[in-house]
Amino acid sequence: MDNHTEYFQKQRPRLLGLAYRMLGTPADAEDVLHDAWMRWHAQDKSQLDDPEAWLVSVTTRLALDRLRHAKVERAHYTGPWLPEPLIEASEQPEEQAEHAETLTLSFLLLLERLSAEERAAFLLNEVFDYSHAEAAAMLGITEDTCRQRVHRARQRVRQDRPRFTSDAKTQQHLLERFAAALEQPTEENLHALLAADAVHVADGGGAVTATLRPLHGAERIARLYLQINLKEQGHQIQRQLQVVNGAPALLTWADGKLVTVIWIECNDDQIVSMQVLRNPAKLARLEAVTKSQAGTSLH
Repeated sequence: MDNHTEYFQKQRPRLLGLAYRMLGTPADAEDVLHDAWMRWHAQDKSQLDDPEAWLVSVTTRLALDRLRHAKVERAHYTGPWLPEPLIEASEQPEEQAEHAETLTLSFLLLLERLSAEERAAFLLNEVFDYSHAEAAAMLGITEDTCRQRVHRARQRVRQDRPRFTSDAKTQQHLLERFAAALEQPTEENLHALLAADAVHVADGGGAVTATLRPLHGAERIARLYLQINLKEQGHQIQRQLQVVNGAPALLTWADGKLVTVIWIECNDDQIVSMQVLRNPAKLARLEAVTKSQAGTSLH
């Protein structure tokens, strides 16, 4: 491996983390990195004062172009769109701990509410710690424009954050209680775990049954899971708790196939929102990796 290839590989986890947070889809992020590698391979390295900045700039701009097209496609998506989990480590171990929150589905969905340009500036400045001047140079805009985009994005993210913030331990505890309730579900025991104004968002991608609009209210969500329980009768069901995208998640397997992943937001003792991924195409990688790893079975 030559020095230039080795340098790119060293930067790859950081670049993948950036591209994934821009796009929310691992395959698209990997395509961006492939294109960035081709440009890096063809670039005269002697002309680069700052190779890292060059790579981050190219990766960001490629991701921006792809995100603009993706936003058009997502407008025609069947039902709600949720990001696909990232399985490959996107950063070095020390960065993973620091940036874990910015990989959660809740955070990625906040980013979806930003314009593509705001998203890029915000990520470079707020998550990857580049100054406004450095981010502006990478994006090919003025420092003042970059500062304005970051300011607008920061306001939007702060405004749209969930009303309740919960730590991973609380989320895990409530997911365990929810999984236990699903073993012998009643409307009462499910309802007790849900805030009165809880919201349920499911992504089936039009490939499997899923609610096509966000479902509001503890009563409606409880009834939904009673119906799901009836459909599970006659199938071998296993539930498993696992950290996915930096947060506890509840995985449901039916006859050895991964069919659902659930993330939650909660207050101290009730679930206030559920993000439910059921699209088989978005579960395929996670299923393959999880099958080769030991998990925590919930009975």
